[in-house]
Amino acid sequence: MICVKLTITISESKWGLFMRFFACLAYQLPYTQICMISLALDTSTPSGSLAILRNLRLIGAVMTDSHEAYSTRMFRHLELLMKELGLTVRDFELFSVVAGPGSFTGLRVGITAVKGWSEVFGTPIAAVSGLEALAAQSHSPAPILAAYVDARRGGVYGAVYGRSGDELRRMGEEVSMPPEAFLAHVQQTISDHKMAPSGERSPVGAQDVAFVSATPEVLAAAIEQSDIWRGRDLETVSALLAPAVGRIGLARHRCGLVVDALRLDANYIRPTEAEILWKGP
Repeated sequence: MICVKLTITISESKWGLFMRFFACLAYQLPYTQICMISLALDTSTPSGSLAILRNLRLIGAVMTDSHEAYSTRMFRHLELLMKELGLTVRDFELFSVVAGPGSFTGLRVGITAVKGWSEVFGTPIAAVSGLEALAAQSHSPAPILAAYVDARRGGVYGAVYGRSGDELRRMGEEVSMPPEAFLAHVQQTISDHKMAPSGERSPVGAQDVAFVSATPEVLAAAIEQSDIWRGRDLETVSALLAPAVGRIGLARHRCGLVVDALRLDANYIRPTEAEILWKGP
């Protein structure tokens, strides 16, 4: 019998990628299918939402449409959910939170709460884009999804995603711009990324793209004024983002893409009003 000793040397820069690969692989093995209870929060919009999941299964969710600031309702909603399900904050093994884009005040409420809980209990955090949570709800067969939401002041927050099966891959950056500019951004982003098998750029037809939003009306006028997109249907998905946020967060966790309280930060996209008004010395 010949024994061979195999030594694998991994550079420090590749260690994170190596560990994430095996973390993803381990979760797919039958003996590692553990039960994880997670809390998902969306405080990026006035309505906001909370969801509690056992693995991928939704076991409780709360969302209310109210003029009252969500910061005053979130903790009441959480207390209600935890009491109904017999849970405490200590029981959550993962926090998934919308880190942007959205209301500056709203984002700070959710992120500050999650940071505090994570610091106390040592629970990992998955930062999720609200735009990805919108795109994840789409039932369109289109391979490209343009997700957007009302950014107030006549603008939209938006991002373009390529879809392969259940996997979403963002194409380019998240943006904040007027509706007409966002439509041009979608077309440009697709042109920059989509290639024909020969390696040459291929034109993208309108049928390849689905526009997805919980507030579709903010893009309707710009769509009708566009020569490229006129007549396109706008897919309406739920403003209840927390369940989708929770499922995306679990996928992040499985691949080791989580952060702690110190590394969690909001993705505002545009400067806050205070930053705009501040002139500096």
